[in-house]
Amino acid sequence: MIPALRMLRRHWPEAELHVLVASEAAPFLQGLDWIDRVWSLPRTRGKIRLGDSWPTLRELRRLKFDRSVDFVGNDRGAIVSRLIGAKERLGVLAPKGFAGRKLCYTTVVDEMDQTRHEVVRDAWVLSGWDVPYREDETTIRLAPPPESAEANALVPAGTILCHLSTSQPRKEWPAANWAELDRRLRAAGHATAFTSGPSEREQELLKALAAVAPQAVILPRFGSLGAFAAAVARARIFVSPDTAPLHLAAGLGVPTLGLFGPTASSRWAPLGERNRHLQGGLCPCSPHARVCAQDKRCIDTISVHQVVETVMEMLAQ
Repeated sequence: MIPALRMLRRHWPEAELHVLVASEAAPFLQGLDWIDRVWSLPRTRGKIRLGDSWPTLRELRRLKFDRSVDFVGNDRGAIVSRLIGAKERLGVLAPKGFAGRKLCYTTVVDEMDQTRHEVVRDAWVLSGWDVPYREDETTIRLAPPPESAEANALVPAGTILCHLSTSQPRKEWPAANWAELDRRLRAAGHATAFTSGPSEREQELLKALAAVAPQAVILPRFGSLGAFAAAVARARIFVSPDTAPLHLAAGLGVPTLGLFGPTASSRWAPLGERNRHLQGGLCPCSPHARVCAQDKRCIDTISVHQVVETVMEMLAQ
């Protein structure tokens, strides 16, 4: 969404730009000085949580915005758009959803083909207001995080930082593969370190790695998102499955290698010459399932050799 917001800002440079996002995404946008204010809502997958969100929505409604745009195009986004009540409300006319969704907007655009990259899909939404697409605004650029003594101590400059977890286990590379990657990179003289998300399930992935690779450098749970971002910013290369920290690293200018299994790199991989990705094989797992029940998951078809070879190419550049 950030590239599309920059296109919007360049089209209306004098406008006051407010952005409403899920609470976990808010810190990534708050350091961007070209956004006037970042608002956040609590989010639970599949639920609107209107009672928790209403105080914020009521305050936004009182501001009487001239325009609002909903990039997501789901039921929750449509209802939130209508409740905020801007004079002009732009949204996506998706084939699914409740019957009255179209009535939540004053202007709609047809949903773009889901095989197209998400940056292009977001830019397409803005075509409803004749906002021009700008190829020079397709990469994520985030404000550098403040210096962190915790990050400086844990991640020496030049470290290849590997992030293990995502919100869905079916997107995660096996611990044995991370262990072998660590062995090969260290044998080639490169420092490595491993991190994971803050939940207990995600932290268990680090314990599983430590069990098969006692020599691996396992980073502790970070005390804040800012400290984690500062650690990511110090990495020489960031290796990760398809998850938010992959885009955080790309936004901080760190070269990234994304490992994509059940999600499409053609749609979700960070753009830009410094970012690379590997795509797993075909797999019939449900897009709604958190865990893949197949004997050989698509993420498992990405070999350690492929990852090592790609990392070496990136280091050579």
